[in-house]
Amino acid sequence: MRLGSRLRCVVSAGISVCRAPASRDMACRVLSLPPGGGGGCKNGPTRDLKCWKEILNTSVGILQQGGVIGVPTDTIYGLACLAQNSSSIDNIYNVKGRNGTKPLAICVGDIADIYKYCQVNVPDQLLQDLLPGPVTLVMERTDGLNKELNPFTSLVGVRIPDHAFIRQLAQLCSEPLALTSANISTQTSTLTVEEFKDLWPMLSLVVDGGPIGDVSSPECRLGSTVIDLSVPGKFTVIRPGCALASTLEILKNKHGLSPLS
Repeated sequence: MRLGSRLRCVVSAGISVCRAPASRDMACRVLSLPPGGGGGCKNGPTRDLKCWKEILNTSVGILQQGGVIGVPTDTIYGLACLAQNSSSIDNIYNVKGRNGTKPLAICVGDIADIYKYCQVNVPDQLLQDLLPGPVTLVMERTDGLNKELNPFTSLVGVRIPDHAFIRQLAQLCSEPLALTSANISTQTSTLTVEEFKDLWPMLSLVVDGGPIGDVSSPECRLGSTVIDLSVPGKFTVIRPGCALASTLEILKNKHGLSPLS
């Protein structure tokens, strides 16, 4: 069965400058990213670069030890672990309370990394036009990807969020992150770290990038637009998500792809 139908049916201390407010009832370690310019942390910090780097390094260390962490993206908050670590994959499913047959996406830091883990059937310019951004692209996987990640399908969804922190995190790890929404399966997606506080006891770290979008808007909770590009010249919308119109404009009008009937 193709992925589309399946989708439908302790790290060094000394970072006190970056700690979350002490008034929080912290069930796990919570570190707040320093303020950024323009789109907040989306564009990276405008000050406290040392703090930003310390949180990145702490996150990398935890991931390399098999931990699962809460992270901001350009759409909603996510849970991340190393995709090439099979025990980490088990951990993230346990946190989610998720059926093991539901696929996880991967997140990479650069478009060039997509070619390591996916069989790309579209022009590179199409990838450049869509990424980084609020889109998940589904393609045939390569042998370079952990076979125990989504072993029931030959396809995998790949993301490059338009958020400086998670992109830099993937780059520093030098391997893909497994990425899923920071909520219990079937529950509402989250736009602040407080909204998935019930998951904190099961996480090794939470990275607080502040509110993502308008917390009162249902549209901001739609998550990424998911598009299957595994058939050359065709596309299938798996999940409309938050960027459907702009994504279709690029696929159909700029690159001439047609919907797979």
